[in-house]
Amino acid sequence: MTQNQAIENLDKIITKIEFSRLQVSDHHIVQLVAISKYSEASDIKTLYEAGQRAFGENKVQDLKEKQEILKDLPIAWHFVGSLQKNKINNLIDCNPSLMHSLDSLELAQELDKKLKVKNKTMRCLLQINSAYEESKSGVDPKEAVSIYKQIQEKYTNIKLQGIMSIGAHSEDSTKILESFQITRAIFNQCDGATICSMGMSGDFELAIANGSNMIRVGSALFK
Repeated sequence: MTQNQAIENLDKIITKIEFSRLQVSDHHIVQLVAISKYSEASDIKTLYEAGQRAFGENKVQDLKEKQEILKDLPIAWHFVGSLQKNKINNLIDCNPSLMHSLDSLELAQELDKKLKVKNKTMRCLLQINSAYEESKSGVDPKEAVSIYKQIQEKYTNIKLQGIMSIGAHSEDSTKILESFQITRAIFNQCDGATICSMGMSGDFELAIANGSNMIRVGSALFK
């Protein structure tokens, strides 16, 4: 990816973000996380130099390797993939800016235990399966507010920042909309939550219109 291509891709996304957020409010701020899981470190550097600062990886090993290669750049690294329990210590050592995929109480318990051993904390989002799809990870929307509160109270080395969900995998925009509305309603009930992360390359405009303030865009940026 050339520098000009990176600038063009970023400008297109930011223009769409600006239009969508202004439909909500002049004061509605949306953070863009560039999902770099299929991209080389060189392309991440190119996009960084074009102005992008937050990047998301979905495998702990890939995160570690790209962090090392790009250690001279003050990138905000996000972890967005499913976390296996045997990879928890490795993720903690990577010190991600934000972990998006806390998808169960069991994972929260194990993560908190290992954070305590290392005397560290981690900023996390609770992942919610708002689309009720078996192929997706995340807690049941009906239990989400209760689980959010339990994690806040019991697992003190986890610093919950808000929630995350993936829109319904459907060509029917009403189903995608419904999954976003469910997420937003849960977000509004979670005490202290500041991040409502929903929306990817194909649906982030709809997500922003429904209250998302953090979107995860990969293919539209790295092309």
